[in-house]
Amino acid sequence: MPPKPAAIVMGFMGQSPFAGVAWQMLHYIEGLRRLGYDVHYLEDTRAWPFDPEQDAVTARSLYTTRLIARLMAWCGLEGKWSYRSPSDGGLHGLSPAALGRLLGRAEVLLNVTGATVLRGEHMRVPARIYVESDPFLAQVEVRQGKRETEAFLDAHTHWFTFGENIGRPGCGIPLCPQFDFKPTRQPVVTDWWRATGSPPGGAPFTTITSWKQTGKDAAWEGETYLWSKHLELLKFVDLPARTPEAVEMALACREEDVIRMLRSRGWRITDALALSRDILPYRDYIRASRGEFTVAKDQYVRPWTGWFSDRTACFLAAGRPAVTQDTGFGAVLPAGRGLFPFRTMEDILAAFEAIRADYPAHCRAAREIAEEYFAAERVLARMMAHIGAPVPAA
Repeated sequence: MPPKPAAIVMGFMGQSPFAGVAWQMLHYIEGLRRLGYDVHYLEDTRAWPFDPEQDAVTARSLYTTRLIARLMAWCGLEGKWSYRSPSDGGLHGLSPAALGRLLGRAEVLLNVTGATVLRGEHMRVPARIYVESDPFLAQVEVRQGKRETEAFLDAHTHWFTFGENIGRPGCGIPLCPQFDFKPTRQPVVTDWWRATGSPPGGAPFTTITSWKQTGKDAAWEGETYLWSKHLELLKFVDLPARTPEAVEMALACREEDVIRMLRSRGWRITDALALSRDILPYRDYIRASRGEFTVAKDQYVRPWTGWFSDRTACFLAAGRPAVTQDTGFGAVLPAGRGLFPFRTMEDILAAFEAIRADYPAHCRAAREIAEEYFAAERVLARMMAHIGAPVPAA
């Protein structure tokens, strides 16, 4: 029997050791494994990791390497990982010789979210895919002539983006002829998320989020496109007073005045960091929710990018309907049953009313959307076929 072709997933689930990041990487890893690849995870961002036990960014790698080892063992790929310590350049997991052999035989490398700046040893892999989870900013920087961004992108051979409307009428993502971005979306291993039964009575619509994000506003053609999600949340901060549905945020925020303000408006607040330290409590929280209510960043909304949240895809896979701010994703995903885009408060209230009218039907529709549009095997088989890579399981 011929050996399986090797694939490498590069990410940052050790650097940012939170469940949402881990699930995103694990879906790529498992999806490629199910397609018949010999999959390895490689983390080589050269950035110091966050250690939740110290509650600080640290030069130590002990927490990070234990986490990666545990996650890879959980998905049945024990030992198939490598982490390069940013403090001394030392390797954990694979030996230097084993990593060298892997890079020499791998057919495809996926730089998920672009967390890694590719270097000489990575260039040995013939197909190097940049998977852009945050569309718009990189394209703006290329059009503005930012050489660092151009050099980063140029190290890849193929480019994919969660901005699924790229190239469509009305989409404001600037086109970059030298980088032929193709639309893709987050793969989800749907059987990992299947929930048994309905959520408990009185379960709220929830989301898991941080409050403020900084440093990535984009100025383009006389307008500034904002990065922080809280600016969109504030537009709908009075939602609890307008609906009988309970709404809750699992929130990463240390600003007590913000938390008090949200609770005074009727929001339930729980600690996002506490449930994000391991992948299973995070999944349990989503499964126990009535559905998701969430907003999207201005940088995804105004340019009509078609972006869709990987976390929202997990809600759908759990059979939980989602009410999420419209980024134009209705051009590529079905809406109105199980999945509801909104622009106004009235849109949100109408979506909640429709879900209340036939909750079981919308749960089934949510699950069907996940299986049809987000199943990891489907999403990644299309990606591999597009770049001409083998799909052994097919």
